[in-house]
Amino acid sequence: MTTYFRVFQGTAFTARSPKEIDMLKDYLFCVNAEGVIAKTIAPDAPDYEAIRQQYADEGRYQLLEQGQYLLPGFVDLHVHAPQWAQSGTALDVPLYDWLHAHTFPLESKFADLDFAAEVYDDLVATLLANGTTTALYFATIHKQSSLLLAEICAKKGQRGLVGKVVMDDPAQNPEYYRDADTSSALADTEAFIVAVKELAKNVKQGVYPVVTPRFIPSCTDEALTGLGALAAKYDTHIQSHCSESDWEHGYVLDRLGKRDALALHDFGLLGDKSVMAHCNLLDEDDAALFAATGTAIGHCPISNVYFSNSVLPLARWLEKGVEIGLGSDISGGYSPSLYDNARQAVISSRMLEEGVDPALPADARGVPSSRIAIDEAFYLATAGGGEALSLPIGRLAEGYAWDAQIVDIALSGAKLPVFGADVPPQEIFQKIMYLARPENIREVWVQGERVHQRA
Repeated sequence: MTTYFRVFQGTAFTARSPKEIDMLKDYLFCVNAEGVIAKTIAPDAPDYEAIRQQYADEGRYQLLEQGQYLLPGFVDLHVHAPQWAQSGTALDVPLYDWLHAHTFPLESKFADLDFAAEVYDDLVATLLANGTTTALYFATIHKQSSLLLAEICAKKGQRGLVGKVVMDDPAQNPEYYRDADTSSALADTEAFIVAVKELAKNVKQGVYPVVTPRFIPSCTDEALTGLGALAAKYDTHIQSHCSESDWEHGYVLDRLGKRDALALHDFGLLGDKSVMAHCNLLDEDDAALFAATGTAIGHCPISNVYFSNSVLPLARWLEKGVEIGLGSDISGGYSPSLYDNARQAVISSRMLEEGVDPALPADARGVPSSRIAIDEAFYLATAGGGEALSLPIGRLAEGYAWDAQIVDIALSGAKLPVFGADVPPQEIFQKIMYLARPENIREVWVQGERVHQRA
């Protein structure tokens, strides 16, 4: 008989596809010693009661309380970790000014390891408390504090994918905050990759190095080519920004004579382990290139309102087969919660479909067939993020990591408006996605280990 590390009993919501949410009522989730879901057992299965009783007797069984539900842990595909220190400020200025007047001065402070430790420790704890079990992080240009972020993820139990940022172009980056030169930027990136891979050997949930050119305007062609080569050499994940705003998109066209997506591809930076943030200004050819290469979009709906000059045509690119997940984009996005970003993804899609200019006639005001439902936003926050990273995460299903949130809708002081015993499961799911707050997230598990518990 198979031996499990722990067995959970409860009702779960998990995404089968962008438009299909499975409700697994009163299932057993059997988790092995590696923190992977080895078996899911429905209540009518012949071995259900025997396994439930065996693990209850052995003290390796957890029954969810009345009003508690299981959701997969969220996957945040775009976090600027140092910017947590400025989250909620300076959102009233254009992107270029925001970077140079606020963000770069802040990020330059992360040469100080004590300051970096204070910010990063608080950020990782906050994201876990918000149900984010996996995060794709931009750190800073500093090799040591970037490695410190990976170490903090390892210690706190979050699955962290961390990039030491490259910014080597003297023409585009301030003197006080840039890599000394291209060769040192590449050498530091390679040393960082090696160090994180060594760290990962003893991290159950995994930590991963990520090749991270900030975006094309920050980097020389030599650096971009070298980073593509390093990603291929070490088979790492890759992240950057792509066609985020009119300014950034236009800069790449002027400098390279080609669109962002094609330029990144030519530098060797697109592939099935690549995530490009924003991508609001992709065209049909760009989207086809993303789909063909397996490159994913990190959709940042809150941040896009402030800095991206447009709304991502999310439904259209999903239909074209582009992999898409959600990102908070701290601090261009003010909230560390993917619940908030899922809600904004739905709102933005409705605004794109309906239009926003009342001076136009209704039939000319919006983009038809642009809306998504909360089901699709949930998929983006969970399974979509896992697929974007090519990792077995984001679903409560056999073969996937036990990354889970236990959400309590009956919590005193934070009760959701669910009344009566015959509320349809789909309504409960919708209420969780639209109304849950961090207080409702009672426990968070990553790779079979509890990493957050709220009293």
